[in-house]
Amino acid sequence: MDRLWAPWRIGYVADANKEAACFLCAAASGNDDQRHLVVRRGTHCFAILNRFPYNNGHVMIAPCAHKADLPELTEPERNEMIALLIDVQAALSATMNPHGFNIGLNIGAAAGAGVPGHLHAHILPRWTGDTNFVSTVADTKVISQSLEESFALLRGYFAGGPPPT
Repeated sequence: MDRLWAPWRIGYVADANKEAACFLCAAASGNDDQRHLVVRRGTHCFAILNRFPYNNGHVMIAPCAHKADLPELTEPERNEMIALLIDVQAALSATMNPHGFNIGLNIGAAAGAGVPGHLHAHILPRWTGDTNFVSTVADTKVISQSLEESFALLRGYFAGGPPPT
């Protein structure tokens, strides 16, 4: 069996079995957006890069309040969550030029929610051919951009900086 070493994944593996505080709540209440990878804040919701992305530019939109299901959201939270999804899609389109998007929610552990207690929507930019021989044959995903670069692109976009060249 071939092995692909990915030491950055140890954070995910080590944290998977810990009873830790909700990282989304920590990001919502924190004031260090770069450390938490928060790319956009609203009044009721925020956008955060997924620290263990499926693709580069993988962003999650979450309410600031720790709520597990859609019916728990207030109308302002629901409206802002959709508005942030639209804003983030525009930012990803402008900064990364993807060919498409996957947008969705996993509600509850049985549906695949990694953080079942704190509702969040995923937005993943997709490119034609981003599933290649490595993911098809080796069951391994290659992420072509660092979290720091994705953070800088999106924060720059939301700060009104010039679009990347």
